[in-house]
Amino acid sequence: MRIALIADTHGHLDPRVADAVRGADVLVHAGDVGDGIEAAMAPLAARIVIVTGNNDPVDAPWPESQVLDLPGGSLVVVHGHQWPAKTRHRKLRDRFPEARAIVCGHSHRRLEDTDQTPWVLNPGAAGRSRAYGGPGWIELIADSDRWQVRTQSFEPPTRRRSR
Repeated sequence: MRIALIADTHGHLDPRVADAVRGADVLVHAGDVGDGIEAAMAPLAARIVIVTGNNDPVDAPWPESQVLDLPGGSLVVVHGHQWPAKTRHRKLRDRFPEARAIVCGHSHRRLEDTDQTPWVLNPGAAGRSRAYGGPGWIELIADSDRWQVRTQSFEPPTRRRSR
């Protein structure tokens, strides 16, 4: 099963990320979505999963967290702003010990912390707002006996100069 993980679009999904995730079995957005992004995600994958982030409206229709039952284990989706940066991974693992992996956003920094279970995965920003190292995403391949992750990032868009 192919799961595409994105986060922190803040109202802009980089078109290169959109093209790369197209056709995923599940497209997961780990919060700070922004206007129009849910509609932009709809044609990209068979199933869409979104959680709310600290920059989404209080009345956003998405839950604060979700658990996906996947082949070989569960994936927890949460934005991550609920825990301080220094202790975030430990606290996420303490809160969700039954998960095989946890995807979170918030920091806009892409990382794969797979040294212990549950893994903590942050796809970084998939838009233009603080997309450190360029916009990107993480691909998770979940089989009943093995999970694999692959990160992909793109060059930051060039800024147009005013004349």
